Amino acid sequence: MKISVHLKPNSRHRKEVVVGDDGSLTIYTKAPAIEGRANAAAVKLLAKHFSVASSKVKLMRGAASKYKVFEIDK
Repeated sequence: MKISVHLKPNSRHRKEVVVGDDGSLTIYTKAPAIEGRANAAAVKLLAKHFSVASSKVKLMRGAASKYKVFEIDK
């Protein structure tokens, strides 16, 4: 399944996946957006949110953007 998310790196107080009223996902992570650290943290948070292994979550689109598309294999 493909999931569109809004990534917010450098969050000071939280690292979590928040589901909006319209069903959109926003990922807050403390990792900076340097050298893919925020993307790696987003993969781990999505894997935890959907209860799958991190290897099942792949970044499909948006490596350098705050709007990303992930694919999750169940």
